[in-house]
Amino acid sequence: MNNYFVILAAGKSKRFHKNLVKQFYNYRNKEIIDHSVEKSLNSKLFKKILIVTNNVNHLKKKGYPKSISIIKGGKERSDSSLKSLKFLKKYKPKNVFIHDAARPNFSIKLLKNLSKNLKKNKAVIPVISSKDSLKYKIKDQIFNLDKDNSLLTQTPQAFRFNELYDLAINEKDKISDEATLFINRNYKVKFIPGENENNKITYLKDIETSKTYFGIGFDIHRLIKNKKLYLGGVKIPFHSGLKGHSDGDVILHAIIDAILGAIRKKDIGTFFPNTKKFKNVRSPIMLKPIMDNLYKSNFLINNLDINLICEQPKVSKYREKIINSISKLTSLNRSMINLKGKTVEKLGLIGKEKAIACEVIISITKYD
Repeated sequence: MNNYFVILAAGKSKRFHKNLVKQFYNYRNKEIIDHSVEKSLNSKLFKKILIVTNNVNHLKKKGYPKSISIIKGGKERSDSSLKSLKFLKKYKPKNVFIHDAARPNFSIKLLKNLSKNLKKNKAVIPVISSKDSLKYKIKDQIFNLDKDNSLLTQTPQAFRFNELYDLAINEKDKISDEATLFINRNYKVKFIPGENENNKITYLKDIETSKTYFGIGFDIHRLIKNKKLYLGGVKIPFHSGLKGHSDGDVILHAIIDAILGAIRKKDIGTFFPNTKKFKNVRSPIMLKPIMDNLYKSNFLINNLDINLICEQPKVSKYREKIINSISKLTSLNRSMINLKGKTVEKLGLIGKEKAIACEVIISITKYD
């Protein structure tokens, strides 16, 4: 297949960061530019991949395969694009794809769709609709645009090489993308659905990720006669309850400790010591201020994974009631809560039905 792929990566990234070059910033465990390099290689669609950059030495140190060439870019995007076309002309390509390195999230499926549509068209452009209302300013007048008829163009953009080359070599103005060359001359362009994930990274904040933290909670209490058994805030019919300064609810205690661990706030005893104030206190009352503080501090819970460790009662019998209770107490969707019942094969206090334990792993995310 006589296709060539161009990655434009010569921008100075002034809007991204004054000291960081955007295309070489680490994003999802690799430099932004390498997402485009790997996808174009893995697609198996291209004879050659050409990177146009003003950081040639940096890229040459990466040890790319021979199918990748690197050339120095121009001052403007359109200058770099034209330099790429002049470089590729000697290979006599049939088709060329032009892509901005600042769009790392396109898919190989999109590449294949572009290639398919290029068989019967000279220019194929991926587009998406605007989610926002659009205005257009001419001098001092502002006009409303119909967003349903407005197209936001993306890259990669695919072209028959000769047609694109002839237009680019004769273009005197600076252009923002190659589709402009065809549209300005009223040449036919095939628009295909783009991808909402294929967003252009312009500012550092575009790729700043929320911080995720994990916490582990554990609690164990002896079973004693003549006390009510509470698990996850649910009263469970049983011959014994859990001994403790409070109601002994090992599930809610482990959840509290997991939350405190994730936000690095010590442990449950720090907030609820064995004093007269908390004697026989119900665990939902203990959980509430912990949850209130968590949400006020701009954290959200991603999921709760709970192991209830006991021989009796059987977790399967009360699982739905306990999950519903925890969901209500934490304002967490029940689908984000998993409760597993584990036994210890009759070993130790738990195996002799003299104690119940619980361990919890929680994932939380900090957002602005």
